[in-house]
Parts: sequence; structure tokens; C-alpha cells
Amino acid sequence: MNIDILNNDQLALMDQLISDANTVLVVCHKSPDGDAIGSSLAWAEYMRLRGKDVTVIVPDQYPDFLLWLPNTEKIVRYDKHREKCDMLFKIADLVFCLDFNTPSRVDEMSEVLVNSPAKKILIDHHLKPDVPAALIVSHSDASSTCELVFRIVYQMGAFPQLDKAFAAPVYCGMMTDTGGFTYNSSNPELYFIIGELLTKHIDKDRIYRNVFHNYSENRIRLMGYVLYEKLVYMSEYHAAYYSLTRNELKRFNYIKGDTEGLVNMPQQIKGLKLSISLREDTEKPVVWVSLRSVDDFPCNLMAEEFFNGGGHLNASGGKIEGTIEEAIEITKKAISAYENKLK
Repeated sequence: MNIDILNNDQLALMDQLISDANTVLVVCHKSPDGDAIGSSLAWAEYMRLRGKDVTVIVPDQYPDFLLWLPNTEKIVRYDKHREKCDMLFKIADLVFCLDFNTPSRVDEMSEVLVNSPAKKILIDHHLKPDVPAALIVSHSDASSTCELVFRIVYQMGAFPQLDKAFAAPVYCGMMTDTGGFTYNSSNPELYFIIGELLTKHIDKDRIYRNVFHNYSENRIRLMGYVLYEKLVYMSEYHAAYYSLTRNELKRFNYIKGDTEGLVNMPQQIKGLKLSISLREDTEKPVVWVSLRSVDDFPCNLMAEEFFNGGGHLNASGGKIEGTIEEAIEITKKAISAYENKLK
């Protein structure tokens, strides 16, 4: 099966830019998820294979349920080690931007990223890439950035030389960005890739448990609270939403990652087309929005129009700078505005 993703010119440029570099950075977006962390760790493994001095830098904290991934101890957080990271951006020869399409997605790291004299390569699967880069590998139809990382490494002939430290994070990222291969995962080539990853003796069942069966008691109780007390089901629109305030999160001793995947739960309601999560930031006057849909409902367009965000057809996100009450009213307006597509 041919899974090549780069044309001849892109392949040659990618290889040349890597060959010319000594100091390499791999960066991903704020609040990194499984795909962001997985693709970054896997690509760093490939860079080590190429003999590079490589550092993975993330803007801030990532969920505890990803700590088992190999080499997470080597990740440097920008919010904790700003001076060190600023220096690395200044001396780097090459920066790989993974799993984000615009500099604002790296938050406070955006200025130092854009101003870095290093050449940049973007590898991403979100729409409308606008990172200033010497090479952009952007495919919005891909399941994940991890899928693109695998395809590039495979095309460059390096996969046979890599091991679990590459395969496990790639599988993890593909799995998390497809909800355990339940959406955006009907391309047969995806399962060829999974088969190849399994040759590296990863335990896909354990990876699933490490991610989806690795929550605290507080997370389970929070989930029950959301479904019983907070879920608003708008049957006439085939839509549902819920909101979580800062105080409610504190009540359940919220830690990063505790709300991961909750937005998917209402989709178990028969006939539901759209699920929206509203989560108040624990520190700033911001409400974080996650949207999930099925079939052809464009939650990415809704995210752009109402929630200052975007994403994929069935999985998108955004934010509202304001109160949770304002976010709820905007959500109601958004659902009403898309009435024709929801009914």
C-alpha cells in the first residue's frame, strides 16, 4: 500500500533541512493533547535517529494520563522554564511545528517562535495553516498529526530502524484524536499504519487503558455530575450542552485532563447530532469550548462563527472571553442559528 504524503520536491527539501540542522526543536500547541504530545515525542525519536540534538518544548501542562509515554521526562515546559526555552529558540537551526496551524495556538510562546532565526517546518492536519515556514505539510483529511508523522518517517525509509519509543506515541496520538478510532477513521490506510506499528511490539490494549482507564475517582464523580446535573438536552435540535464553573471544578479537585472526552458522552443519546462543552478557566475570565458532531454537521463552522475557534468537521474547539452565563447564551444562539442543519 502506498501511503506517501510528500511529493518529490517536499521530500527532498525535508531531507535537506534536516541534514543541514544540528540543534532541533519540536513544539506543539497550548494544552497539549494525545496527538500533540504523541507526534512531538515520535518526531523527536526520528530526529535522534538522524543524529540531532533535539528538544521537545510544550507551552504548558499536559494531562497526567500521558505521562506513561516514553521520554515524557525529556519534555520542557515553556511556562516553567521560559529563559531556557527562549535561549533554545535563539540557537536552534530548525523548529518543527506540530499539530497547530497558527502561531497563536502556542499562546505565550508565539512571539519567540515567530522571531526565532531557525528555519521552520509545519506538520499539521488543521485547516488554513499560516505558520511562516520553509515547508508546510498540511493535510486536513488526515486523522491526526501522528498519522502524518508516521507517513513521513515511513516514506523517508526510517521506520524499520525505530522501535516502541516511536510506535507507542504515534498509536496513542492516532487513537486519541479519533476517539478510539470511532470517528474520522474510515480510511483503510489508517489500519495499514496500525498494523505496521504493531510490528514494533506495542500493546495497543494497554495503551487504550493507559489513556481511557487511567482517571482519578474525582474524574469519575465529575463525569456523573455532568451527566446527571449539568447536561442540557435540546431534543428538538438533536443537540446537548453542559457547562462547568470554576467552583464546580474545584469541588471535584479538577486537574488537567479531567474533562478530556466528556464532550463525547452525550453523543450516546439516540439521534444526537451535536454536543458542546463549556468549561470555565480556573484562573482567567475565559470559557473553553469543545464541540463534537456526527455525520456532516459542521461544528468547525459553528466554532469559527460563534466561539472564536475552529477545527475539524466533527471535532472543534474555541473560547469565549467572558462569563459562563454569557457562554451559555452564545451556545443557545449558535444551536438556534444552525437549526436547519440539526433538525
